Amino acid sequence: MTGRLFVIGTGPGNPDQMTPEARQAVEASREFFGYFPYIDRLNLRPDQIKVASDNREELNRAEAALRRAAEGADVCVVSGGDPGVFAMAAAVCEAIDAGPDEWKRVDLTIVPGVTAMLAVAARIGAPLGHDFCAISLSDNLKPWEVIETRLRLVSGAGLVIALYNPISKARPWQLGRAFEILRETLPAATPVVFGRAAGRPDERMLVMPLGEAEAERADMATCVVIGSPETRVISRPGLPDLVYTPRFLEEPTR
Repeated sequence: MTGRLFVIGTGPGNPDQMTPEARQAVEASREFFGYFPYIDRLNLRPDQIKVASDNREELNRAEAALRRAAEGADVCVVSGGDPGVFAMAAAVCEAIDAGPDEWKRVDLTIVPGVTAMLAVAARIGAPLGHDFCAISLSDNLKPWEVIETRLRLVSGAGLVIALYNPISKARPWQLGRAFEILRETLPAATPVVFGRAAGRPDERMLVMPLGEAEAERADMATCVVIGSPETRVISRPGLPDLVYTPRFLEEPTR
C-alpha cells in the first residue's frame, strides 16, 4: 500500500493566502519536499520532517517525494503560489510519466492555490477582468525565441499578459527585451503593473505606462502585468489608482 502525496502552494507569501485545503494537507503529511523559503513558511510539528532543496532541483525533488510516497510515507511537495502554475505539480506529473509503474499507483492530490498574478490583480484592481494569459520569461526550460514569438502573438491578440520570472541575476536582460517587443504592438500608454510581494509586509505596487516601463523596477519577487489596449487606470483622490480591464469588448469596426 502506498502513502499519499499532496502537492500544495503556500500562496504568494501572506499566510492568509494559503487555502484551508492546503493547510489540511500539511496536517496530514509527515515529510515535506520543497525549495527552502517555501518550506520555511510552514509551521511544522516536531514529528514532521523537512527535506529542503535548491530552486532548480524540481525534477529530483519530485522523484524523491514519489519514491517516499511509494514506500508508504505521507508526503507533501511544497510550492509557492499555486502548485499548478509554473510550479511543482507539473514536475511531479513529469516524474510519474517517466518513472516506474509503482509511482502511477501513488495516491496523488494536487491542491489548488493562489498564484501571484491573482494576488497582484486583487491588490491593484481587476486587470485580469477580460481575456489574459501568463508567460514565464525564464528561458531555462524553453528557447528565448519561443518566448519572443509568444509575446508578439498574445500582444497582437489583445490579451492582458502576466509575466512570471521576469528578471534575475542570471537573466538580467529578458524583461527589457520583452518590453521592446510589446512596444512594437501595444500603445505606449498601456498600463504596466509591477506587483512585488503581494500581500506581504514588503509589498510594492507600481503602475506606469509601457512607453516608460523600466525593467529595473522588477526582481524575482515581482509579477509584471501588462494591460491590453482596453485596460484603464482610474485615478482616486487620496487613494491608490485602480487598474482594470473592462469585461466587454466592442466589435471591431469594418
